[in-house]
Amino acid sequence: MLKKETLNFIGDVAENNNREWFAENKPKYEEAKADVLNLVAAIIPELSKIDPLISAETDPKKCLMRIYRDVRFSKNKDPYKTNFGIWFSSRSKGGNEPGYYLHVQPGMSFVAGGYWMPDAPHVKLIRQEIDYNIGDFKEIINNSDFKKNFKLGSGGALKNAPKGYDPADPNIEFLKLKSFEASMQLNDVEFFKPALVNKLISSFKTVQPLVAFLRNAVDAQ
Repeated sequence: MLKKETLNFIGDVAENNNREWFAENKPKYEEAKADVLNLVAAIIPELSKIDPLISAETDPKKCLMRIYRDVRFSKNKDPYKTNFGIWFSSRSKGGNEPGYYLHVQPGMSFVAGGYWMPDAPHVKLIRQEIDYNIGDFKEIINNSDFKKNFKLGSGGALKNAPKGYDPADPNIEFLKLKSFEASMQLNDVEFFKPALVNKLISSFKTVQPLVAFLRNAVDAQ
């Protein structure tokens, strides 16, 4: 579980998103970061049991995303993220492959699995996989636990059928997707419960078939 101070700190960042305040409160950041890393360290060995491609020896620091924002090409010049982002995958830290994600942000936390905004070659491969194996894909997203807890994202989907696909295809809405992830909201109080890791692992287990499907799509090239 997490300490309440950890969520309080990230909430304070949202209200004081400037370098002066952050410098003055750097010790609080280090404490919050250490708390999150302890949670990550508890998740990794359990996640490796349900997904053998996740190494039980993964360094927790490789899963925790930087709190510092890259503002070079952004109109928003706030220097810090207002969340702790945690990414679990077999190879990368940046999220450019299928994997699992935990988002810690007061009032806006969620757990997710899938492939967020893959590059064009991977989008093409995933569409082909969905088209060729629509039965397997639907079995995953229509699973009772999946439907009860997760929502398949549709943000940024194409307005028209992608090139080479029939607009009248009954599954065209899935083929229009440009991002392939499912998410489940988390209440703040869940982070303070001793059963937090068990809840997260149960959630990752539910979404693991989607991660495996997407991996198969992009690894089969």
